[in-house]
Amino acid sequence: MLTSVDPDPIRALGDPLRLKIVTLLARETLCTTHLIEETGAKQTNLSNHLKVLREAGLVETEPCGRFTYYRLKPEVLAGLSEQFAALAASARGAAGNKRACP
Repeated sequence: MLTSVDPDPIRALGDPLRLKIVTLLARETLCTTHLIEETGAKQTNLSNHLKVLREAGLVETEPCGRFTYYRLKPEVLAGLSEQFAALAASARGAAGNKRACP
């Protein structure tokens, strides 16, 4: 199964397995082997999801011998948090606005 690559971090987090990977990486830097053990995903499937997360800018890699370690980029998550906070503020301000139907 090929996973399409989308550079949008919000869409990248929309998949349950990718969200699980991000949650695990929020606790510690892990290699592919650890992520396979923690998620139960097949290596090819996991690699495809990690590619989506990398291309969306959410994770970065660190080669270590024959292993590749993955870690979150907290500044990207902080930026997403700011975007959601702005949306929430806008929604609060617009709560009383209602467009009339024609």
